[in-house]
Amino acid sequence: MMATLMTERKHSALTRGRLPNYTPYVIAGSAIVVAAALMALVGFNVFGWAVLSAVLFAAGNVAGTAVVEGRRKATDRLATSLVVGAFLVALLPLVSVIWTVLVNGIPGLLSPGFLGTSMKGVTGAIDNASVANHTPVLGGVYHALLGSVLITLWASVISVPVGLLTAIYLVEYSADNKFSKVITFLVDVMTGIPSIVAGLFAAAFFGLVMGPGTKTGFVAAAALSVLMIPVVVRSSEEMLKIVPNELREAAYALGVRKWRTILKVVIPTAISGIASGVTLAIARVIGETAPLLVTAGFASQINSNVFAGWMASLPTFIYTQIMTPTSPSNPDPSAQRAWAAALLLILLVMLLNLGARLVARIFAPKTGR
Repeated sequence: MMATLMTERKHSALTRGRLPNYTPYVIAGSAIVVAAALMALVGFNVFGWAVLSAVLFAAGNVAGTAVVEGRRKATDRLATSLVVGAFLVALLPLVSVIWTVLVNGIPGLLSPGFLGTSMKGVTGAIDNASVANHTPVLGGVYHALLGSVLITLWASVISVPVGLLTAIYLVEYSADNKFSKVITFLVDVMTGIPSIVAGLFAAAFFGLVMGPGTKTGFVAAAALSVLMIPVVVRSSEEMLKIVPNELREAAYALGVRKWRTILKVVIPTAISGIASGVTLAIARVIGETAPLLVTAGFASQINSNVFAGWMASLPTFIYTQIMTPTSPSNPDPSAQRAWAAALLLILLVMLLNLGARLVARIFAPKTGR
C-alpha cells in the first residue's frame, strides 16, 4: 500500500506542469472542426481548410503550452511548428505536381498501344473520330521514348569519360596549379549556362562541320553533354576528394604506380558516389526541351539512327502535343498523350534515382570483417 502511494506521488511530481500526451490530438481535432466551420461561412475549399487548420493548431498548441508548461516550452513548440510548417509548405508543390500528373497521365499511359506505337499516320481526323465515338485515343510515344533513351545514352557516353577524367586530373595530378584553377572556373561557368545556349552551340558547331540545318540525335547528345559534363566533374571531384590519403599512401608504399592506384584503389572506393553523380547528371538533362528543339527537331515516326534524320524525344513530344495539337478543334487527345508522356518521363527519372541508390549500395566499400 505504501509503495503504491509513493509511486503515485512520484508520478504526480514528474507530470506536474506538463500537458497530457493526448493534448496535441485534442487541439488538432478542435482546429479541424473550427476551421471547417469558419470556411463554411466564407466558402469552403480544401486548401484553405488545411491551411487554416494548421494555423489554428499551431496557435492552440503554443498557447496551451505557454499556460501550462511555461514560456520556454512554448518557444520550443513555436519553433517546431514553424519548421514543420515550412517543410509542409515546401512539400505542397511537389505533392501537387505528382498528383496532377498522376490524375491526368494514368488514363493515357494505360491507353492501348501508347507505349508500343508511334504517331506515324495519326491525323486530326483520327482524333476527331476518337472523341466523337468515345473510343481509345490512338497514337503512342514509342518513337519519343526510343529517341530519349538513345540521345541520353550517347550524351552519357560523351560526358562520363570526359567528366571523370577531368575530375581525376583536378584531384590527383593538378596540385592546385593555374591550369586547374582555369578548369575549375570554366566548370563553374558551364554549370550555370542556360540549356538553350548549349543547344545553340551544338547546332552552330555541327552546322559549320556538316552543313547548315543539321539536326540529328547525335547533335542533341552533344548539346546535352555540355550540360552533363560540369555536373559529372563536380560530383566526381567531391567523391574523389573524400577518399582517404592513407589508401593512396599504402598503395604507393607497396610500389604500385599512380595510375594503377587510381584505377584499383581510388575509383573503386569512390565508385558509389560517382555513380550517383552520373545518374543525377542524366536525370538533369533527360527532361531538357530547348536544346533538343534546335538540335534534334521533332519526328512522328520511329528513328533509331542517331546520326541521320530528325529524332523525337519525350520533352519535344510533350511540347508539340500541347503547342500544336494533332486536331486543333479537339485538343483533348493530344493533351492526354502529353500528360501520359510527362508521367512516363517522371517515372524514368525515378527509376534512374533508384538505380543510382542500387549501384551505390552494390559498389559501396564493404565494412566490418
